[in-house]
Amino acid sequence: MSDITIYHNPACGTSRNVLGFIRNSGEEPTVIEYLKTPPDRATLQGLIAAMGVPVRDVLRIKGTPYDELGLGDPKWSDDALIDFMLAHPILINRPIVVTPLGTRLCRPSETVLEILPNAQQGAFAKEDGERVVDAEGRRV
Repeated sequence: MSDITIYHNPACGTSRNVLGFIRNSGEEPTVIEYLKTPPDRATLQGLIAAMGVPVRDVLRIKGTPYDELGLGDPKWSDDALIDFMLAHPILINRPIVVTPLGTRLCRPSETVLEILPNAQQGAFAKEDGERVVDAEGRRV
């Protein structure tokens, strides 16, 4: 069992790239498709705290009900924003990755390299063809 967990949306290219980086490090992570299995309040709060970011930094805007719910309004408390994310998991930005070296919202996808315990084991290119890691496992 891996010590790495990814809160993943398989429809998201960034999320798929991050999963690819993890697997290219020789790990098979625990994959949580958070739209099918959303985190509970305690888990979501724990992830946000572990990332050390404001709750608003975890909100996804594009392709979500963010605007129609008026979530840009500063009147919403952190607890209220978490309530919205629990009610509408699509509002949780992704992918969030947890490793023994830290927890990060991995946007851009290369951010995951900062917290992977193992080096890349070979070449890796993102879905758009951008080469990120060479054949020796070094960042390009």
